[in-house]
Amino acid sequence: MWEGRGLWVWLLFLCAALGGVSAVMQKAHRRHLSLHRHRERGKEGQVLHRSKRGWVWNQFFVIEEYTGPDPVLVGRLHSDVDSGDGNIKYILSGEGAGTIFVIDDKTGNIHATKTLDREEQAQYTLTAQAVARDTNKPLEPPSEFIVKVQDINDNPPEFLHGPYYARVPEMSNVGTSVITVTASDADDPTYGNSARLVYSILQGQPYFSVEPQTGVIRTALPNMDREARQEYDVVIQAKDMGGHMGGLSGITEVKITLTDVNDNPPKFPQSVYNMAISEDKVPGEEVGRLKAKDLDLGENGLVEYRFVEGDGMGVLEISKDSETQEAVIKLKRTVDYETKKTYTVKVEASNPHVDSRFMAWGPYKDTATVKVNVEDADEPPVFMLPSYTFEVDENAPSGTPVGRVHAMDTDTSNNPVRYMIPRYTDLGQFFTITPEDGFIKTTQPLDRENQAWHNISVSATEIGGHHQDAKVRVNIKVKDVNDNAPEFATNNEVLVCENVTPGKLFSANQTPFTVSAIDKDEMAHQQHFHFSLAPEAAKNHNFSLKDNRDSTASVYVTRKGFNRMTQSIYMLPIEINDNGSPPMSSTNTLTIRVCSCDSKDTILSCNVEPFVLPAGLSTGALIAILACIVILLAIVVLFVALRRQKKEPLIVFEEEDIRENIITYDDEGGGEEDTEAFDIATLQNPDGANGFLPRKDIKPELQFPLRPGLRPVANSVDVDDFIKTRISDADNDPTAPPYDSIQIYGYEGRGSIAGSLSSLESVTTDSDLDYDYLQSWGPRFRKLADLYGTKDADDNS
Repeated sequence: MWEGRGLWVWLLFLCAALGGVSAVMQKAHRRHLSLHRHRERGKEGQVLHRSKRGWVWNQFFVIEEYTGPDPVLVGRLHSDVDSGDGNIKYILSGEGAGTIFVIDDKTGNIHATKTLDREEQAQYTLTAQAVARDTNKPLEPPSEFIVKVQDINDNPPEFLHGPYYARVPEMSNVGTSVITVTASDADDPTYGNSARLVYSILQGQPYFSVEPQTGVIRTALPNMDREARQEYDVVIQAKDMGGHMGGLSGITEVKITLTDVNDNPPKFPQSVYNMAISEDKVPGEEVGRLKAKDLDLGENGLVEYRFVEGDGMGVLEISKDSETQEAVIKLKRTVDYETKKTYTVKVEASNPHVDSRFMAWGPYKDTATVKVNVEDADEPPVFMLPSYTFEVDENAPSGTPVGRVHAMDTDTSNNPVRYMIPRYTDLGQFFTITPEDGFIKTTQPLDRENQAWHNISVSATEIGGHHQDAKVRVNIKVKDVNDNAPEFATNNEVLVCENVTPGKLFSANQTPFTVSAIDKDEMAHQQHFHFSLAPEAAKNHNFSLKDNRDSTASVYVTRKGFNRMTQSIYMLPIEINDNGSPPMSSTNTLTIRVCSCDSKDTILSCNVEPFVLPAGLSTGALIAILACIVILLAIVVLFVALRRQKKEPLIVFEEEDIRENIITYDDEGGGEEDTEAFDIATLQNPDGANGFLPRKDIKPELQFPLRPGLRPVANSVDVDDFIKTRISDADNDPTAPPYDSIQIYGYEGRGSIAGSLSSLESVTTDSDLDYDYLQSWGPRFRKLADLYGTKDADDNS
C-alpha cells in the first residue's frame, strides 16, 4: 500500500516539474519571437541594435506505460505573435506526429494519444512551426525538439543463457569458483535503480553460495564427496531495484556435477581367496579371478595387480582383464599332484595414477592372499623322451629291429601301458610295434630313393582307469645302400657336321661335349664315375671315348667326315661304373646325329632329304597334284557318309524274305510227317541254311558262328525248346540288333493238338475253322491270331 502511495508522489512530482519546464519554455519562446520582431523593426527603420539570443528549449518528457483515460499532455507551443484571435495555426511534424503525438493547432497543446514503451523507443524527434491560418505563410522559423520517454521499472531481470550446467572437482576447497551466471534488465540503467541487479541463492545451500553483485557461484562446504553425492540442483535469483522491496526478480537453475578425483584406494572384498587347479591342465589355463574395488571413475579407478610373494610365483602368473578390471591368475607351468599339492601367493592391487594432494590420506594399495590347491587327475602315460629318432638300413629284410620307445603311467596306480602305431601316420604299413614293450620293427624292405624318412607316431595307452593315452613322434631315417646304377645326367642327342674333322666332339653351341652321370643313391664326396665304351662298341671306327677322371668323359671323332644320306644317326653305347659298395654299372646309349653344316660349321639341317625329285615336275606341280588327291578323298568320304544314311533292312537277303512270300512246290508230298520229299530246314530259313545271315545295322569286326549243338534237329519233338534255343542264340549274338524281331518258323512240332498251321493248306482248303482259340495261346501266337482273324473277316465280307 505504501509502495503505491510512493509511486503517486513520484508521478505528481514529475508532473509539477514538467509543468514548470513547459512554462519556462513558453516564456523563452515568446522572448525568442519578440526578439525576432525587434530585429525586423530595426531593419525597416535602419536602426541597428545588437540582437540578444534567447534560451532555445529542445526537449519534453513523458512517462512510459501511462494507462489513464485521457491523453497525456506533453507540452505547449506558443508564439508572441499569437494574439489569441485564432489567426495563427500550429503545425507538428516528425516521428509519431499525427499518430502518437497530436497538437491543437489553435492552442499549441501537444498530447500523447498512445501508451509509450521506452524499451521499444526511448525518444522521438519532432518539429514545430507557427503559420498564418489563412495563407499558411510561416510566421516563425521551424523549431526542432525531442520528446524523451521517461523510464519506469516495468521489466524483470532475465537469465538469457539458463539453465546452466557446471562441473567442479570433488573435495574442492571452500570458495572454489564453479560458474558465473548473468541476468539482464531491459529498463534504463542510467535512471534510478530499475536496472540495478542483486543475486541471491534460493536453493543449494549450504553447499554453494553466490556473490550478490557478480553472480559468481562458489563452493561453500569443504570435502564434498562425489561417492556420497554427485549432482546438486541450485536455484539463483536476480532482483532489480538493488534488491529492495518492490523490485522485480527472475530465477534460473544451475545443475552442478562433482567430477571425480582419485581420493579412494582399491580394496579387496576379502583377504583370502581359495582356488583349485587340476594337475592335467596345460600352461595358460585359467586358475581363478579376483577383483579389488575402487569407487573412483575412469583412470582414477584403474587398478594394477602383481604378485608380491609366495611359493606359487614360479608356477602361476597374473594379468588383468582390461574390460572387467579383474586380476586373472593363470597356470605358468604344469603342476603335479604327486609332487606338491598346494601353492600360496600374495596379490597386491594398486592405483597407477595417484593424486599428490591426497597422499596423506594413506597408501593407495591393498593385498590379498590366494591359496591354490592342486587336484589329482588321471594323467596319460609319459614317454621318456619328447621324440625319438632311429635309423634302419635300406633293403633290410622284414622284421629288422628299428628301435624302442618307452612310456610309463605317472599316477599312483602305475597301470601298465600298451603301444600301437596309428595307421594314419604309417599309411604304407612299413612298421609294426610290439604292444607290450614298444619295440619297432620293419614289415617290408625299405627303399631310400622312394622315401628317405618315415615320420610316424606311437600311441601309449594305459590299461585300466580311464584309458588315457599319449603320443610321441618317431622319425626313422633309411640309410642308403648302393643299389642303383649310374645313368646319363641328360638324354640329349649330339649333333655332328658331315664335314667334321677327327678330334674332340663339340656341342651345338661350339663348346666341348662331355658326358656326365647321376646316381639315385646318396652321393658322397669321394664317389666318382668311370666311363668306357661298351664291349660291342669297342671296335667301332667312328668314335672313341676318354674318361676325364672327374666323373665326366669326352667323345672323340675318329674318322673324317660323314655322309648323312648313307647313315644319319649313330648309336654309341657307353658303360658307366660307380665306386660304391657294392659297385654298380649300367650301359647307356648316346645318340649322335649327322647334320648338314656350312663352311663355318654352322648347322643348317639335320633332316633326311630325298635323293632325286621326279624329273620335269616343279614344286608348284607337286602341290597341285596333292591338292587334287585331297579333293578326291573328300568326295569319296562324303559319298560313303551319304550311303550310310539310307534306311535299309537290317538283314540283307539275296532275293526275298521267306517270311513275306509263299514258296510253291510242284510235287505232292506225303503230308507233314513226310520229311524225305524236301528239306524242312529250307522252309524254316532258306537263306540261312548255307551260313550266317549278313546284318546291315552294324558292322561287326569279328563274326561268331553259332555254337554247335545248340541248333535243334529238324524233327525235334518240343517246339518250345527250339524257340528258346533261337532266343538264346539271338541274345548271345554280338551282331544281333537291339530290338525285337519276329521269327517265323515253318516247323510246328510232332503231335501238336493245334493241327497243321501251314499257310499252304490254308490256301487250298475251304474249311471254316475257328482260329479264336489262338488268342489263348499267349503272346507268341498273337500275330497268327491277328492274321487269320483278319483274313476270315475279309473272306466273309
